[in-house]
Amino acid sequence: MTAPPPYPSEDNHYLAEHVALLRDSHRHWTGRPLLDPRLTHEEAARYLFAAPFVVVSHDTAPDPLFNYANQTALALFAMDWEEFTALPSRLSAERINQEARAELLARVAERGYIDDYQGVRIGRHGRRFLIEAATVWNLLDPRGVICGQAACFKHWKFL
Repeated sequence: MTAPPPYPSEDNHYLAEHVALLRDSHRHWTGRPLLDPRLTHEEAARYLFAAPFVVVSHDTAPDPLFNYANQTALALFAMDWEEFTALPSRLSAERINQEARAELLARVAERGYIDDYQGVRIGRHGRRFLIEAATVWNLLDPRGVICGQAACFKHWKFL
């Protein structure tokens, strides 16, 4: 079993290398910046971790695990870093919504990204929420190999 990624902090530059991957991949697929392009990777990583919108990502394991969540995501899902980064991403959706989630990820894998996703997710204590107008995109490593997927959304409402 792989160790979870370290908690973002000043000591590790808020995982600037991973945030660079998020930013570069987002721009590659959408043609739009995820964050202000004038920010250095370290500045962007610090900003993103505290941003008032959700950003999460997962790896490419057969049952992908989350490997990043900013503070807004952690609060929304009611989990700490260790819990969230040990969570298979499929479990962020209720069982009845997992088929729709799988279809979403297949669309993203085929197109590279989508920017119109809407779906129900569930937090640790069973609190359900609807995410709206989410962008979901493939993550590309420096060689252009898909190494995960990420999502960003600013709008949600509790159900």
